[in-house]
Amino acid sequence: MSQAFLSVDGVSMRFGGLLAVDSVAFDVSQGEIVSIIGPNGAGKTTLFNLLTGQLTPTQGRILFEGADVSRAPPQKRARYGFGRTFQISQTLTSLTVLENAMVGSFLRHPHLRDAARHAQGVLELVGLSARASVRAGALTLSERRRLEVARALATEPRILLLDEVMAGLNATEVQQVVELVQMLNERGYTFLVIEHNLKVVRTFSRRVVVLNRGAKLTEGTAEEVLGNPQVVEAYVGRKRQ
Repeated sequence: MSQAFLSVDGVSMRFGGLLAVDSVAFDVSQGEIVSIIGPNGAGKTTLFNLLTGQLTPTQGRILFEGADVSRAPPQKRARYGFGRTFQISQTLTSLTVLENAMVGSFLRHPHLRDAARHAQGVLELVGLSARASVRAGALTLSERRRLEVARALATEPRILLLDEVMAGLNATEVQQVVELVQMLNERGYTFLVIEHNLKVVRTFSRRVVVLNRGAKLTEGTAEEVLGNPQVVEAYVGRKRQ
């Protein structure tokens, strides 16, 4: 049996008396797009924080290509190849779009000219090259979301974790992000995506992991998971008899 690209092995996170993530386990293969879904408060963003080093698990292990990275800090996870966006945009509004992308580029391109050249290429990839000299604070929400992706891409990640990157976008903008993710996936990027739009999940996810109250409820193909009565109940509640 081949080794998983990313393996989440019985990971838990406790904050005092609150068990925010409860013995979650799943694997991600290289080249997959895996969605993490679940109702508000299910532990999705906490799980992302565990994966990228903002938090250290109370229990369990995170393995990346067989190496235990459970206690590695965020900067070391970035070196391993973890890139992420955040639920609340973290763009540096006083810097230009290019300068924001360069923040990511400096991880592997320490010289200014090299970082700028690499960042410009990433902006072209996400459709923001024409906005390179604009201050990030002047961008639309859709453009800020793309810039978040660009900054993560600029670190040259091996796996991209997208935390509700389509939140607040209209249908056209959502479709543009879906196409961007699919294009990047075709280029070899692996994705782990938190997404509330179940139509989007059905469109691009080969596999879906469902969290509820911190624990894994189920996992499977999008069709299997979204037709599961337990998943429906977790989202909308139990019908009254």
